[in-house]
Order: sequence, then C-alpha cells, then structure tokens
Amino acid sequence: MAHQFIQTRREGPIEYLTLNRPEVRNAFNEDMIQELTAWAAAVEADKEVRVVVLAGAGSAFCAGADLTWMARMASHTPAENVRDATTMARMYSTIDRLPIPLIGRVHGAALGGGAGLAAVCDIVVADEHASFGFTEVKFGILPAIVSPYVLAKIGASAARELFLTGMRFGAERAREIGLVHAVVAADQMDRRVAGYVREILSAAPEAVAAAKALLKQVARRPAQDTIGLTADAIAARRSSAEGQEGMRAFLEKRKARWNVSPDPDRQPR
Repeated sequence: MAHQFIQTRREGPIEYLTLNRPEVRNAFNEDMIQELTAWAAAVEADKEVRVVVLAGAGSAFCAGADLTWMARMASHTPAENVRDATTMARMYSTIDRLPIPLIGRVHGAALGGGAGLAAVCDIVVADEHASFGFTEVKFGILPAIVSPYVLAKIGASAARELFLTGMRFGAERAREIGLVHAVVAADQMDRRVAGYVREILSAAPEAVAAAKALLKQVARRPAQDTIGLTADAIAARRSSAEGQEGMRAFLEKRKARWNVSPDPDRQPR
C-alpha cells in the first residue's frame, strides 16, 4: 500500500514504520491519521510481522497535532469536531490493540499527541536529549484522546503534574515515570532497539500476543478478581503447541522453532 505521510520497510518479521512529515516535525494531520489507522489494521492481519519499530523522520519523533490543521478545525461545527476527534481516537485505539509488540524509537520532540503515541508503544527507547510534553493546555485544549493510554503508562500522579502544567520534560524524567524504558546516546539508539527486537524474536509469537492481551485484562483489577482469568490463561498456554515446543526445546537444549533472533552485532539498514 502506497503512503504519503508514513514510510514502511519490512525486514523478515520486523516492520519499520516511520512518520514522514519532517518539515513539520511529523505533526499529525487528517491524512497521516488515516494512513496510520489503515496501516495498523493491515499489520494486525499480517501474521508474518512479529515486531514493529516506530520512528520519526528528520529532527523529531512527533510534535503532536499540526497547528495549521487544528486552526482550520476551529471553524468546524461541533459535530464536525467530534467526528475529527473520534477519527483520531480510533487511530490510537487501533495502534494500541495491536497484538504485535511496538517499539518506539524517540528522538527530538515527542509532544502532545506525539507523547501520546509514545504511550501506546510497548517499549520506548529515547535519545538522551529527547523532550516530551503533554502541552495541550498551553494552546487552550487538553490531552483528552491520549489520556487513557498515558494514565495506563505513567499513572494519575505524574499525569496531574504534566497535564495541568503542560510543561516539557526530558528523557530521564520520562524514564522515571514509565513513559520511556531506555535512555541512550543518539549513536546507541539503533543498537538498543535491535537488542529489544532480538529478545522479542526469541520469544514465542502467540505467547507474546497473549501476554500483551493479558496485561490489559489484568491491569487495575484486584488480584482476587483475576484468579480464574490468569489460571485459564496459563493453562491454555501450557497445552498449546508453542508451550509444548518451548518445553521440548529447553529440555533438548536447542532453540525453539520460532527463535529467529538476528545476529546481536547486526544493525538495521
């Protein structure tokens, strides 16, 4: 599928997705939103993809919503604004529900909806000089659409500070609150991303998808309310073909059939 505002590249089971509006620091407009939603629906149905790496072209990861686009929306009717906002909300939902691990490679700015995009990534590697911010209140709006994903990632206390002030914060602060998982020098980002890719490709793909689904089912529930759910989940995996293969591979001291982990010294093109 041809895209104008995103780029995709496949290397075996790895999908590389790049936001491609560098002239506006990869800010969202209606076309990019549509392309990302369509991409997510397509990759969800593609059983060959086992991990996705999401990055931004140019000087930034994503500067949030394109303010020129937002200014045009100011003249829309309330119904038109709800329609546009719902379209954007569906984009985040479609990306968030991917059963495939999504690794964010964040450099430069990740602001507003761009910080929200980092929140829907399962793993985030950030350049040590990257900057983040839920800056919507500075423009008289609010981070409503991204709020479910951000709260799930960083919790209510950090969200209160950052949503209400709109302040920018660095990569180390983002790591402290759980928005980012690794902070590295710019020239080490690809190596750290490749390390996460290697670990994911050494794991059973159906088990990874099941683990991702389990996280959403168990989160914020009292432990006693999850006993049946978690018992059923592990029982199903123990008797699955992957579970049986994993145990045999361990006992036979060999790699499992799904393990296609690349050479640790190989870097993505």
